[in-house]
Amino acid sequence: MIRRRALVAAGALLPLVARAQGAAPPMPAPGKRDWAAQVPQIRLGVLGGESESDRLGRYEGYRKLFEDTFGVPARMFFASDYAGVQQAFAAKQLEIANMSPAAYAGVWLETNGGVEPILVTVEPDGTTSYVALMYVRADSGIARLEEMRGKAMAWSDPNSASGYLIPRAELRAAGINPESFFGRTGFAGGHDQALVAVLQKQYDAGVCWSSGKGDESTGFSRGVLTAAVEKRLLDMKDIRIIWRSRPIQNGPIVVRSDLPASFKKDMVDFHLALPSAHPDIHKAVERGSAVGWQATRHEDYAVFVDMRRAEASERRRRN
Repeated sequence: MIRRRALVAAGALLPLVARAQGAAPPMPAPGKRDWAAQVPQIRLGVLGGESESDRLGRYEGYRKLFEDTFGVPARMFFASDYAGVQQAFAAKQLEIANMSPAAYAGVWLETNGGVEPILVTVEPDGTTSYVALMYVRADSGIARLEEMRGKAMAWSDPNSASGYLIPRAELRAAGINPESFFGRTGFAGGHDQALVAVLQKQYDAGVCWSSGKGDESTGFSRGVLTAAVEKRLLDMKDIRIIWRSRPIQNGPIVVRSDLPASFKKDMVDFHLALPSAHPDIHKAVERGSAVGWQATRHEDYAVFVDMRRAEASERRRRN
């Protein structure tokens, strides 16, 4: 059973290091580190959910900055779905990745604690959370969650918090069984793919992550809808939001637990300095309103571990 605790851990809203010191921390000095003997290259994982060309464009500056700063090759690993990054971590083929909270929980379970979160993104208001939104086409005639009974639901990915685990957990907590409530469900392969499937009338509704704050006409301040509006793939007049979750802790930057402590410290210092030292790279990677990162820990994601265990238990019960 999922423990009754807030999705955003109490005490998680710590001030940014930069704010506490009154100035942004400096980017680590360029040069090869002692840890390079154990980590001869930095392999960075990127979750699926958008086209590879979009990811290449967003991450190339980030990748090169790792090389220029630490003097070792940096390689990007673009997975076709969330599971790809999880499997690569489990096989020790990655050193670091920015993951969804549910994906982190999955690989933490798969590796028996072989990964650890080091940083979480911080929003302009000091929060470290987002929400899941359920959306339908504006011309669907569906205005409330209750009207989705018997309709077709597009889940984003089985390893997505906002696109699968959180909505299912909250629906069950509200007395709605997702297995019988919807007439048909399926996995679209990512948030962007789910949005396209709904717009093309292959499904009646989808779920995605969003800040849930700011101007709704622009897709809110950050998230899947924001990016779709910016790329002119979506006009918010074409969809209607019919449900939103409680706040969800932002996904963490994750490293393998077996890597040197000095490597982990350099990764923390690099990212804490990035927003001020290289704002364009930071904006491209974060694709939204986040102002930086702050320290996080496994306990902040324990609720997602519980959810993964609950989903596994439910699958065993059905089988």
